[in-house]
Parts: sequence; C-alpha cells; structure tokens
Amino acid sequence: MNPYEPVQLPLDGINWAEHVQLIGKANAALARYDGMVQSVVNPLVMLSPLMTQEAVLSSRIEGTQASMEEVLEYEAAPDEALEPSKIADIQEIINYRQAMGQAVEGLKRQPLCLNLLKELHKTLLHSVRGMNKAPGEFRRIQNYIGSAGCKIEEASFVPPSPERVAPAMHDWEKYLHYEEKDRLVQLAVAKAQFELIHPFLDGNGRMGRMLVPLFLFEKGLLSKPVFYLSAYLEAHRDIYYERLQAISRRNDWNGWINFFLTAVVEQAIVNTDKTKEILGLYERMKQEIPKVIRSQYGIQAIDTLFDRPIFQSTDFIRRSQIPKESAMRIINALKGAALIRDIRPGKGRRAAIMIFPELITITERGR
Repeated sequence: MNPYEPVQLPLDGINWAEHVQLIGKANAALARYDGMVQSVVNPLVMLSPLMTQEAVLSSRIEGTQASMEEVLEYEAAPDEALEPSKIADIQEIINYRQAMGQAVEGLKRQPLCLNLLKELHKTLLHSVRGMNKAPGEFRRIQNYIGSAGCKIEEASFVPPSPERVAPAMHDWEKYLHYEEKDRLVQLAVAKAQFELIHPFLDGNGRMGRMLVPLFLFEKGLLSKPVFYLSAYLEAHRDIYYERLQAISRRNDWNGWINFFLTAVVEQAIVNTDKTKEILGLYERMKQEIPKVIRSQYGIQAIDTLFDRPIFQSTDFIRRSQIPKESAMRIINALKGAALIRDIRPGKGRRAAIMIFPELITITERGR
C-alpha cells in the first residue's frame, strides 16, 4: 500500500448543496447546547465530570480499559494498590484531561497552532505508553496502521511519508485560520486531515478528538471548550474508521463530512440533555444540602461535590477550603441523608472513599 498523499486545503470538492440541511441542523444543535452551557454559573467546575468522561472514552477508542469511576477513585487514593496495567490506563486518561486544561490556558496566549499541539502531545504521552515515541515532535520515520504484527504491505492505512509531514501540517495550520464557508465543515476537514497525516508516532487519534472542542471554542461557536464527541465516535467506531479510510482510498470527503455533521447533531443533543440534568441536580442540591448540613459552607460543599464526585475527606477539605471540623460534620450529614455514600469504607488509618452517585450516574449514562 502506498503512503497517503495529503490533498491541499481548502478542498475544492465539497458538495455544499448536499450538506446544507445537515449544516443547519448541526449549527442549531450546537448553539442550543452552548446556550445551556452559558446558563451554568461555573461550567468548568460543574461540567468537569463530563471532561473526565470524555478523556475516558477518547482513550478507550485507543484500547484503554479504565472507567470514569476507577479514574476518580485512583485520584482520591493514588497510593491504593492496583495492577500496573490499570494504573497505566488511568494515567493516560489523566494526561488527556491535563492536556485539555493546558490547551485552554494556551489559547489565552496564542491561537490554535502547531506549537501548541506539540506541547499538548508532550503532556498526553508523559510517563505512559508512547513516552518513548518522540513526545511533542512530528515523526521522522514511516508508520502504519494494521493488525498486531502485520507488515507495512499488509497495513490497513499508511500515512504520508516522513518528509511530507511538515509541509502537510503547515498547510493544515494555515487552513485552521482560513475563512471557510462553514466552521463545522472546516472542523470536519481539519480533524480528518490531521488524523490522516498522522503527524505523531503515537496519540494521533486522541489529539484529533481533542481538536474538536478547542477549535469550536477558538472560533466562537462555544463559550467554553466543553463539547465532547468521543461518546458518539466510540459508539460508532467502525463507521468512524470506515469514513476516514474512504477519504484515503476514494477521496470521499463528502461521506466523512456527512458522518461528522451527524455526529455533532447527535452528540449535541446528548450533551444538552446531560448538561440540563446536571444543572437540574445542582439546583436541587442548592435546595436540599443547606437544609441537611445547616452550615454557612453550603455552596462550597456543593461545588466541591460537582468538581470531584469521588473523594476522600482530606481531599474534600482541601478542595472546598472548609475548616476541617465543619467539613467532617458536613460529610457525616451528607452521608446521613444518603446524598453521598462510601464506596470503600475506612479501616484503621486508611480513609474512606466516598461518592456523589447521582452525578456519576448522569455523566456515565449513554444518553
């Protein structure tokens, strides 16, 4: 199989008439979702479990097996004995979330660009699988995708040859700042082209999925970079890869654009529903928790539960900045009202790990 030869952007073969209805639906669905996000007082805190779930699902597409609960439980008790393979999976997910946070800060200083992507890639691969595969650098050797142990002749996809990577990525970067007819179509093209160029030796899929909220945020389609597509892509993984392969084999960009816009529509509906549920839960907790804990620290306690819904008491005290004695009374009152519960009871000097189950249930629900 010959290496993929990247087409120059912008594309001249987009069938705009074919996509016009779906473009309208996707932009409308995204706008409704962002309207919901704007009604959230502190979306980066209240919706942080959705960010963790995105990291879980994006990493799962690449083969990790850890769940959201396992990630949060590990963060609550990092000294707990776990299988090395499980810790490695969890660390990949934590790295993904850290890279997203780093990107948000980076976009305050610079536009979405190759240098920023390289910084994020270095964070993504820090101390995990792929850490020996040139983190933060574009590849200088040929790679390919196929079943374990296959030869390049048997590969399902061969990315561009190494000398084509830098020119193709500079063309890609220019396209990010091009005034395309529609931003969602532009994102569809940019995401696919990035994953087909496969500029890094490892982590390309995760980087491509990370691009989605960052692009939407930078272009003003989102007020906060909190739109996550991995749930849809993980649920439709076979079609996801088929559509990408159809570009490399038949130059079928229109099939990919149709798939991507459909993904935006469907995921925007799911994200809107989840955000509405989280907002509803928050409002209900603002009514219930003050009655239960009878404390001046009610809002701090609620915000801490939403920011980190699996925790130890020490973590709750530190993150909420509530005095220890008051915090312990609050935790006991919340347990007594069954708003939180132990998932690992305390024993001896080992602290209990607690969960705010309603928020976890909303976040992990498929729809």
